[in-house]
Amino acid sequence: MPIYEFYCPDCHVVYNFFSPRVNTGKQPACPRCGRPKLQRQVSLFAVSLNKQAPDGDPLAGLDEVRVQNALLEMAAAGEGMEDEDPRAAGRLMRRLYDNLGMEPGPGLSEALGRLEAGDDPEAIEAELGQRIDSEEPFAVPGGAKALLARLRPPATDETLYDL
Repeated sequence: MPIYEFYCPDCHVVYNFFSPRVNTGKQPACPRCGRPKLQRQVSLFAVSLNKQAPDGDPLAGLDEVRVQNALLEMAAAGEGMEDEDPRAAGRLMRRLYDNLGMEPGPGLSEALGRLEAGDDPEAIEAELGQRIDSEEPFAVPGGAKALLARLRPPATDETLYDL
């Protein structure tokens, strides 16, 4: 009788689900917020990711592996990029925002879309430069606290739910 783990990105919590038989296709809804089709997780055993953060250190307890993997992916993508290719630069910037869970402001989003389409970077700067400069470049839905929460390992709900 297997126990499956599922992750809810909205709650940033891993939940345990009991199944009376092997069930590899079912994806339950989140017990807390109701989000449908949670993400199945690979179960870890004998590994503790819940480090105690020292008081006053907002960066303590970050999931270092996740942050390192995101940075390595970005470095690898940047190595193969041609210097004069606005499409590649736009894709790289878009991936940076996506990997960090950030949303570019409307001006920067428009600029990235135009870069990805191959528009001239100087023309984009001339048309959108002031608009982009007035935006918060690293805006995060929910603010910096929400970004830090996503970079930390998820909480684990020890309740055993039925699958």
